[in-house]
Amino acid sequence: MRLTSTRDESISASFEEAILSGLAPDGGLYKIDSPPDLSAIISRFRPETSFVSVASELTAALLGDELGAGGAREVCEAAYRFAPALARLDGEIDLLELFHGPSCAFKDFGASFLASAMERFLARSGRRTIILTATSGDTGSAVAQAFHRRDAIEVVILYPSGRVSPLQEQQLTTVGDNVHALEVDGAFDDCQRMAKEAFLDPELRRRLPLTSANSINIGRLLPQAFYYVYAGVAAGGPVTFCVPSGNFGNLTAGVMARRWGMECAGFIAATNINDVVPKYLESAVFAPRSSLRTYSNAMDVGNPSNFERLLAIFSGDHDRMARTISGAVVGDEETMEEIRFTWETTRRFICPHTAVGVRAARRFLERKRGSAAGGGEHPERRRPEQEKRRSEAGGSGRSDARRVVCLATAHPAKFGEVIEEAVGERPELPGRLAEAMKRSKSATRIDARTAALREFLLDRWG
Repeated sequence: MRLTSTRDESISASFEEAILSGLAPDGGLYKIDSPPDLSAIISRFRPETSFVSVASELTAALLGDELGAGGAREVCEAAYRFAPALARLDGEIDLLELFHGPSCAFKDFGASFLASAMERFLARSGRRTIILTATSGDTGSAVAQAFHRRDAIEVVILYPSGRVSPLQEQQLTTVGDNVHALEVDGAFDDCQRMAKEAFLDPELRRRLPLTSANSINIGRLLPQAFYYVYAGVAAGGPVTFCVPSGNFGNLTAGVMARRWGMECAGFIAATNINDVVPKYLESAVFAPRSSLRTYSNAMDVGNPSNFERLLAIFSGDHDRMARTISGAVVGDEETMEEIRFTWETTRRFICPHTAVGVRAARRFLERKRGSAAGGGEHPERRRPEQEKRRSEAGGSGRSDARRVVCLATAHPAKFGEVIEEAVGERPELPGRLAEAMKRSKSATRIDARTAALREFLLDRWG
């Protein structure tokens, strides 16, 4: 599997080189140069196939040259002592529950795989690394849990002060040992900018073995594609995936799975009012801006870094991307309405990010019904020629699936304050979250300058 930079395809790397460097030398993101056809492997999976088996077989097919078939299985078994679950929400919407891992968020799947693979590569080479990661909420806690006490690895997590939930902050600031939390006086976009600028600093790169565990790291992103394949098989046919989106790594992983041969009717990119990608899908103009605060805080991203990778996958062709992905924007008022409606009709709590996705899925299905009844035009049917051709992004290209699988990205108890405001009561904390609330916070506060981050890194390890 050859990985190349999104900015210069002459720059290539092995998977090991890519995950231990994070960014490509030119500042681009690594992507799979030529997507492999894994449709024969995927077709052998059955609804009863375990998630770890799906992950192991896909990993062996993708990384067998570097890990070996046995090594691929060992990496996945070490990473996945938890699994996703597909649950029926109503007659047309399923929830892909991705919050059964150690930090109760979907990012556990990518972080745990990356930690397992990285530890294996470092042990083999005798090297050490420092992971530098920016978080808008759930990434930090997932990375902290996945890399805690891993051999030869230090972790530095940047998070925006006052812009993550109290529970998220507890999860990422109370781990200790090799995990160091930096509370930044700024927004997530500042944290992300600081991390990127640190990676591009020649002196830092010379003096420190820096890498990332954000979804800019292909090793975080690649395994997130596995649960799309697992869900597609479990659902029993091509479905539309609705993806609550902030930094757009999760959606990019789904598109990757489709390019490998997973049958899929398409994707809905569901955002809060930080809607730069839905606006791009409508206008073909990408205009990043400062992020705005919302109830779905982990999606408060005004300049999503994975858009560069997503754009490269579609060769910069707006029409190709828009044929596969439709955008939906859900504001705070609708988010709270959906949390209440889902609770009242199903007695199920959903987190605000999942609520954004569920509300977007309901709108999508309403348009489908309107189109079928002749009362409206679905965006996928605006141009007749679209129905005649298979999507160039890969996959079946079918757009007639009546089921939507919405990614449930976090346990609702992680956002107890928002849930209580919406429905008047809080979901019960799982034991692993309750334990985090008892521990003492330890974080270093810095201003939103890369120089402040640079000083911290060099003082510790320079």
